[in-house]
Amino acid sequence: MPEKATVRAARRDARRGRSASTQAGEFVREEMHHIRSGKHGARSTKQAIAIGLSKARRAGVHLPAPRKGAASAETRAKARRDIARGKRTKRPSRVRSRAVSRALRREPHRAASREALARQARTTARRRGHRRLAAAARKAVRTKGRRARVASAHKAVRTRRMRGRRRD
Repeated sequence: MPEKATVRAARRDARRGRSASTQAGEFVREEMHHIRSGKHGARSTKQAIAIGLSKARRAGVHLPAPRKGAASAETRAKARRDIARGKRTKRPSRVRSRAVSRALRREPHRAASREALARQARTTARRRGHRRLAAAARKAVRTKGRRARVASAHKAVRTRRMRGRRRD
């Protein structure tokens, strides 16, 4: 079950007219926090994100199920179930909830590391095409702090030098 603060933040986003994916982002952020703090793990970053989206749908965020071809039939069916679950109010099963928590506790915690999240963002952006990749990079520059921006600039210089030298 999501924390009250997360649901509150998502509702605030909804009131401000933010998109459903922005509202769902609150739940994904909570999931990453849980993994980093050791509450449980995830097999992959993708799984961690999926858990967050599932929580968002169950909490009533109007996040549609993926379209045909965008995800597997199982994933789409699960999303539809989550949406339906978000429309009715029923306490979660204590036994199932505990079983899920125990299973997730055995999973690794590296799925929520900065490197793993960056890798996931990059691969997703590449799949979307070069224009959206560039847009994501521009947004990253805007949201980074000064130190991180400087570090990125230094890394870019090193990368350019390496490309110029070409190691065949």
